[in-house]
Amino acid sequence: MSGSAFALLGILAGAVAGGGLFLLIIAIRGLPARPPSPRSVKLERALRDLVGARGAAALVLGALTLLLTHWLVAGVGVALLALGWRSLGGAASERRAIARLEGLASWTESLRDTIAGAVGLEQAIPASLRAAAPSLREPLTRLVDRLHTRMPMPDALRRFADDLDDPGADLIIAALIINSRLRGPGLRDLLGGLSTSVREELDMRRKINAERRSTRRSVQIVVLVAIGVALAMAIFNHSYVKVYDQPLGQIVLIVVGAFYAAGFFWMRKLARFDSPERLLSEPLGTVSLNTAPETVAAWRGSGS
Repeated sequence: MSGSAFALLGILAGAVAGGGLFLLIIAIRGLPARPPSPRSVKLERALRDLVGARGAAALVLGALTLLLTHWLVAGVGVALLALGWRSLGGAASERRAIARLEGLASWTESLRDTIAGAVGLEQAIPASLRAAAPSLREPLTRLVDRLHTRMPMPDALRRFADDLDDPGADLIIAALIINSRLRGPGLRDLLGGLSTSVREELDMRRKINAERRSTRRSVQIVVLVAIGVALAMAIFNHSYVKVYDQPLGQIVLIVVGAFYAAGFFWMRKLARFDSPERLLSEPLGTVSLNTAPETVAAWRGSGS
């Protein structure tokens, strides 16, 4: 073996040894925990549904449809429909948004009432954790942990805003950041006004959701009737739809299913609320009192 081959082998062995040592150190010390992004939360929820009871029910329904109709496209389509039935038309996401708004309003009112008892913001935030809604409990727990590790209050609140990733929450957190820097009066009245604003938005979205519920119900009925009729003909009068047994017929079913899927996605898009731009969307460390001039003016004007 030549000298260059020995040198190459030595470099390769050194790289393997260094990589193994690096992985060993990572395994011992671990990596810093990162707050979950909205996309990772959605992916985790989808995977949980896929391996849970809903995934098992969708698999059973899809297999039963395939066994009765001998149509692969129908089996896959029924399984996908059963898996995404709860989120049909954006109802599930709207319920989560309403629950988050309600939890935010309740937390703001709890914080306001705690501050009313002559308690500082550093004591009021951990005390509000006990009565926090489930949608706020995890990010609020991370906020309390950061405060316990002596992170400055403005930085901890900014990270809390990033965890929530909600424009309505940014208004409330901006008021808390301003108060943590100026230490002036009037925070209780400002929080009361903000909680009232959140409650008004919550009432509006509930009314809109109630109006859309009848439309979603009509769509679900149409989908069930159409699929039920097609499956009934495939099972009890198969000669009438025998043409779909051929590859060309399966392609036609794919096109029909694609039209249904496009209608579902369109309805979800129509049901989605357009969120305004976040107030605290700048990178951490760039926030100043000029970030929210309206909030500063309201905070100062509410002081006595």
